[in-house]
Amino acid sequence: MLALRQSSMRFMRPASRMLSTSRIILQSNKPVSGTAHNLAEVNGPDSLIGQGAKEGTIPTDLDQATGLERLELLGKLEGVDVFDTKPLDSSRTGTMQDPIIVDSYDDYRYVGCTGSPAGSHTLMWLKPTVKQVARCWECGSVYKLNPVGVPDPDGHHH
Repeated sequence: MLALRQSSMRFMRPASRMLSTSRIILQSNKPVSGTAHNLAEVNGPDSLIGQGAKEGTIPTDLDQATGLERLELLGKLEGVDVFDTKPLDSSRTGTMQDPIIVDSYDDYRYVGCTGSPAGSHTLMWLKPTVKQVARCWECGSVYKLNPVGVPDPDGHHH
């Protein structure tokens, strides 16, 4: 049995990588000359397609990143938090008259409330929308959405 395994192993070739991102992009019909190399050059989804690695090199994350991942990496290179992940104001409890304002590029946003001061209660997930505020059922803090994005005339979210 051992001899059979050794003899059959002689005919096996080492596995090779069948596909690579750079090869797919080079063979596609889309030009990659419009690839954004900084945030100022981003002008739509087509500018967020990575160029891939040069022949014989290993691609970096930035070389092969596409879409929102590429946008995030370009932002990090310039010191910009494109997804606005800083904590909300937890120095006070939001009220109906003076809610905690949450900026969003969409018509809703998920908010994690931990109370005031921060960490007063377990994490509660809320979803304020353009039409309705969200109120934490643990501490009563109120969150109101502030839409900052440009509305799409066709009503699409992307």
